[in-house]
Amino acid sequence: MISLPLLDPPYWNWWLLAVVLMALEMVAPGFFFLWMGIAAALVGVLLAGFPGLPVEWQWLIFALLSVGAIVGWQFWQRRHPSETDTPTLNRRGEQAVGRILVLDQPIVAGSGRARLGDSTWPIRGPDLPAGTRVRVVAVDGTVLRVEALAGDG
Repeated sequence: MISLPLLDPPYWNWWLLAVVLMALEMVAPGFFFLWMGIAAALVGVLLAGFPGLPVEWQWLIFALLSVGAIVGWQFWQRRHPSETDTPTLNRRGEQAVGRILVLDQPIVAGSGRARLGDSTWPIRGPDLPAGTRVRVVAVDGTVLRVEALAGDG
């Protein structure tokens, strides 16, 4: 049997581990260490109630609670995604959908480039001359899909 208590009574070891794991959550956020910290705290509570619990069982319970909580949280997040007022915040291509651009270069053989904001983006669409107004209808990776506006091109 493994017995190496750092603190006495032994449940303080689990509570100390819980605090360390929750502190790690602040450094590396993602709700991963949080659930492991909660699992460690629960093992500490369990050990306070049952002080003779073998160390092997403590680690097994900690592992099962940690994995169960992490998987459960991810399942919950998939079924209940967080709502936001800026869903395309870090997806610049998706922010461009619906915008109207004026081609400063023609689209030749279905591809070209267009200026959007402070950068130039690759575009795909029907062959059109420079000066044509186009609307961004979709994004495929870093390529903007465009179509000519009615009356142009």
